[in-house]
Amino acid sequence: MAQLPEFMDVTRVMKDFDPAKFADQFSNMLKQYKLPGVDIDALVASSRKNVEAVTHANRVAFEGMQAFARRQAEMLQETMNETTKAFESISKAGSPPEAAAKQIEMTKSAFERAVNNAREMSEMVSKANQDATNSINARISEQLDEIRDLALKAQQAKK
Repeated sequence: MAQLPEFMDVTRVMKDFDPAKFADQFSNMLKQYKLPGVDIDALVASSRKNVEAVTHANRVAFEGMQAFARRQAEMLQETMNETTKAFESISKAGSPPEAAAKQIEMTKSAFERAVNNAREMSEMVSKANQDATNSINARISEQLDEIRDLALKAQQAKK
């Protein structure tokens, strides 16, 4: 299994990131201000969910990137092995027309493999992007519901 280069290992950067700690810091900052009619706890809970959603989306995107890089390395290794076999096969061909026929056959096969590999890689990227986007979209929808509920609660408190 291929490993990512050290500079691409985002897990090292993110290992100290703690969404709960970030939300607590945000909560402490907000509590310093006495805002009338503002439910600080609800705002903090919402912010915590936002950070968690972004963290989840980043994790999904990163895992997709890792899978992409691993698969790309596997494809490169497969290509190198197939190229070596192709050169051996062509060198053992009996006549120049036979060698040309083998080259054409191998070129066609390599082209088809490249198209399939490109399709596979495209699907991997698309799936990772969709998964990350779905996570954020779900949180946005949830937050809009929260904002609506807070607005209705504030309106009822005024009455």
